[in-house]
Amino acid sequence: MNSAQQLLRSQRDLLLNWTCDHPAPLLRWLRDSEVLSSAHYLSLLERSPSNAVALALETVCATEESSRRFLQVLREVQDYYCRDLQVWVERHCRDDAVSKPVPAPVKVEDKKPKGPFAKLFKGKSKGFTVTVEVTVPISAHKTTLLKRTEQLKCYSEGEGEASNSASHIEIRYTDLFVTEDNDLIGSSQHEYFDLASRRARIYVHQACQRIRPCHLLNTQGTSTRPLKRVKVKGIAGIGKSVAVQRLVYEWAIGKNMREFICVFDLRFRELNLIEAPLSLLELLGDRFRYLKAVLPDLFTSPSSLLFILDGLDEFKFPLNWNSPDKDINVSSRVPVSELMVALIKGSLLPGASLILTTRPSTEAPKRFFQRCCVVLGFEEDQVKEYTTKFYKDSNIAKKVYDYILNNDNLFVLSFIPLYCYIICTAMAEFFSSGPQDAGDSKSLELNPPRTVSEVYFCYLFTAVKHHALRGSAERSTPRSEVLSLAKQQLTNLGKLAYENLLKKKIMFSRADLENYGVTPADVRSTFLCHIFQPLKEETVEMFSFFHLTVQEHLAALYCAINLFSQEDIIQALDFWCFGVHPPSSTAVPLQNIDLNSDKLESLQMFTRFFMGMLRARLSGQLDGLVLQPMEQGDGIPVRLGLWFQDQFRSRRLENQTALNLLHCLMEFHTDEATRIVAPEIKKLNLFKMKLSVVDCAAMHYVLQFSPHKLQELNLGYSNIGNRGLNRLGPILHRCESLYLRYNCLDRQAAILESAVLKSNECQVKKLFMCGNNLGPEGVLELWIALEQNSTVEELYLDITGITERGTENIVNCLSKNTALKTLTIVGNDIGEVGRSRLRELEQRRPGLRIITNFVDDLGLLQAYLDWVEEIRADRDQMDSVKNADALQSVLKGLQVSGKVDKGENEEKAMELQTKIVELLKSSTELIGGR
Repeated sequence: MNSAQQLLRSQRDLLLNWTCDHPAPLLRWLRDSEVLSSAHYLSLLERSPSNAVALALETVCATEESSRRFLQVLREVQDYYCRDLQVWVERHCRDDAVSKPVPAPVKVEDKKPKGPFAKLFKGKSKGFTVTVEVTVPISAHKTTLLKRTEQLKCYSEGEGEASNSASHIEIRYTDLFVTEDNDLIGSSQHEYFDLASRRARIYVHQACQRIRPCHLLNTQGTSTRPLKRVKVKGIAGIGKSVAVQRLVYEWAIGKNMREFICVFDLRFRELNLIEAPLSLLELLGDRFRYLKAVLPDLFTSPSSLLFILDGLDEFKFPLNWNSPDKDINVSSRVPVSELMVALIKGSLLPGASLILTTRPSTEAPKRFFQRCCVVLGFEEDQVKEYTTKFYKDSNIAKKVYDYILNNDNLFVLSFIPLYCYIICTAMAEFFSSGPQDAGDSKSLELNPPRTVSEVYFCYLFTAVKHHALRGSAERSTPRSEVLSLAKQQLTNLGKLAYENLLKKKIMFSRADLENYGVTPADVRSTFLCHIFQPLKEETVEMFSFFHLTVQEHLAALYCAINLFSQEDIIQALDFWCFGVHPPSSTAVPLQNIDLNSDKLESLQMFTRFFMGMLRARLSGQLDGLVLQPMEQGDGIPVRLGLWFQDQFRSRRLENQTALNLLHCLMEFHTDEATRIVAPEIKKLNLFKMKLSVVDCAAMHYVLQFSPHKLQELNLGYSNIGNRGLNRLGPILHRCESLYLRYNCLDRQAAILESAVLKSNECQVKKLFMCGNNLGPEGVLELWIALEQNSTVEELYLDITGITERGTENIVNCLSKNTALKTLTIVGNDIGEVGRSRLRELEQRRPGLRIITNFVDDLGLLQAYLDWVEEIRADRDQMDSVKNADALQSVLKGLQVSGKVDKGENEEKAMELQTKIVELLKSSTELIGGR
C-alpha cells in the first residue's frame, strides 16, 4: 500500500491532465478545506488553468496530511470531471487505498452517485429516484454554469494581452448593500435620482436588515415558513445581474443553496427573442439542452428547483398580472409572456422557488412575493474594497481610491457598482505605476476630472485609444489625432445612441446597427466591446449599450459635435429641458425629432452630459471630432448664462427641474456663465427632494457666485446628512431663511451651524432644525453661538433630542441675545429643571416667545396636523424610522402637556393626538402584515 503523498506524486501528470481544463471546483474546495490558504487560492485564480493546478498539486504533495485531504476533496468534486478521473477516485480514494484511513470519510453507497450531487437529492421527494442518468446531466449543467459565470467584465488592452484588473468573480466580486423594500409608491424619474432618494431614506434612517444575496431565500425572523418567491429591485448598474451571477456560481460550485437540485437562470433579454408559443419543457430544453431528457424527472420534485429570472424591465412583451389564472402545466404551449406570469405568480410549479430582478420602473405586484428587497449598491467600505480588488497593483488602487474619496461627484457615483467600474477603468490610464506616455503632457494629477462628464469622456477616450487604434496609433499619439481616427465610428455610434434615447429604445438588432453604420463584427474586436454587449440566442443576435448612462453620454457627445451655433444650442436646451420643439433648424440633432413631455425627466442625465461635452468642445478637447468651428464660440458662455438666468427668472420651476439646471451649470463649469445666473436665484425650494452629496455640490458651485443673500433655502426632508451640510457650509451664512428639518443631522451639524451663526457675515434670520438628532451637546453649541448673534429672529428646534443637560447654559447665553424673538423647543424631554430654566429666561427676556408645549400655539398644532396628513397621503414617508420616532415624540409631548383649557387649541391637540395614534397603529399593522 502507498501513502497518499506517494500516490499523488506518482499520478501527478494524470491528475493534471484530467483537471486542468476546469480547475475552479477543485481549487475552491481545497481552499474551503484549508488545504490552500485564501491568499494562495486567489493567486492561483489569476494563473492559467494548467499552471494553477500544477502549483496546487505542488503545495498539496508537500505533506502527507495535505495529500490525504486532497483525496477527500477529489472524491467530493469528482462529478465535475471526466469518467476516467471518477474511475481513478473509485480505485484510489477508498478508505483502504492508502496506508492510513482518511479522517472522517464520507460514506458512499456502492449504487449511488459518489459526488456532491447525490447529497442534493436526499430527502427531496419520496417518489424521486436518483440515477446516473440524472446526475450526469446535472453535472454537465453545473460545469457549464461555472464556466459562464466565473469571469466578470474587465478592462483589457486587447485580446491576448494582460489585463490590468482582476476578472475572476472570486477575486473581484464585492458584496452589495441589500435590504428589505418597504417602498409603496413608484417613481417616474431617472433611475439615478430615484436611487439617491432610496439611499437617503433607507440607508441613513432605517435600522436596516442587511441581506446577503445568498440569503435571499432564508426565512425571516422567527418564522419557519420557507420563502418561495423573492423580488429584488434596483436601478440599472446597481449590481443585480452580477449578484445573480454570483448566486449561480456559488450554487454551481456546490457551496450555496445546496437544497436545490437544479437552478435555472433565465434572462428576459433572451426571452425577448422567443416569438412563438412554447411550453416550459420546451423553453428549458432549448436553453439547457443537456437537461432536456431529465426535465420531466426534475419536475416531479418542484420544491428542489430554483428559477432565477433576471431583468424583467428588459422584457418587451406586455405582462397581464390581473388576468385569471389559466390551467397551465409544464407541457402547455402558451406565449412566453403568459409563461413568465404563471411562473412568477406561482400558478405554474407552485412548489418551485423563484428570484426575480427588475428595475424600479417595471413593477411586478408585491402580492406575488413573500419578500421584496432593494439593492442600494455599495457602502463606503465596499467602494474601497472594490477599488482594492479591481487593480492588481495595490499602489494604484490606493491612489485611485484616495482620489475618489476626495471628489464628491465621483464619490457619490461610486456607490453604484457599474459607475465604480467606469471610474476605475478611466482612472487606470492616469495612475499608472509606470512612466507617463510622452504625449500625455496633461496628466490626471495636473488636470483631474471634476465632473461626471469628464470621467465618462476619460473612460471613452481610454477605450478608443487602447482598443480601436492599437494598430494605427502609438500610445503617445496626441488626443486630437486619436479622436480623428475614430471620428466616423464615434459619430455613427452617437447618432444611434441619441435618436434611440429619444424613443427610449435600448435593444438593437444587427440591422439597427448596420443602418447607423456600426459594424456588428467590430463589437468584439474594437473599443465597442466597452460600449456594447452582444446577446446571441440561436440564430438571433441583439445588442445594447452596456449601461444606460453610456448611451446618454454618447448621445450627448454626438449632439455637442453636431450643433454649430448659439441658436442651435438654445433650441436644443428648450427642447430637452422643457419640451419646446424647435421652430426650424438645420442642425441634424434637431431635425425629425419627437418627444412626449412625460419623458422629459428621463433626459436629465443626458442634458448634464451635453453641457459637459459642450464645455469640452469649447476648450478644444474634442478637436479631431469636429471639423466645423462653432459660430461665435467665444460668446456661448454668456449666451448660455442668459438662457439659464431666464429660466430661473420667468419659469415656475419644478424642484427636480431646478436641481437639474444647477447640475447642468456645474457640468458646464464655466464661471463666466454661472456668474450671470447665480444672482437671479433668490429662493431655492428643494423640499423633500432626497438630495445626495453631489446635489449639494451642484448647489454650492452655483450659489457661491451670487453676490447677495439668498432669501430662502428650503432643504427640509432632503436627508443631506452631515456630509451634505458640510458641502454647503460656505454659503449657509447668506441664507435668510434656512430650512434644515429632518435631514439626518447630529451634533457635528450643530457645530457647523454654530460656526455659521458666529460669522460676522451671517445673514440668517430664520433657522429650522426640527427633527434632527442634535442632542444636548449640539444645542449647547447653538446657545453659545447665539450669545453674540444679532440676526436670528426665529429658531425652531422641535424634536431635536434636547435633554435637561441641553438647557444648562441657555439662560446665560440667550439672556444676552437681543435679536431672537421666537424659540420653539417642543417635543424634547427637558425635564422640570429645564422647564424652570426656560421660565427664568422668559423673565429675563420678555420680548422672547418660548414655545415648549404643542397646545401653546395654534399655528404649530395646525402645522403638525398638516404634516400628519401628508404622511397619511404619502405612506412612503413611513419608511423612515425617523418619522415614526418623530410621531412618537409629538405624541409624548401632547400627553405631557395634559388637558389645558385653551378652547380651539385643545380641540386641535386632541385631533392631532388621535390621528397620530391611528397612523402609528396602521403603520405597524402594515409592516407586520408584510
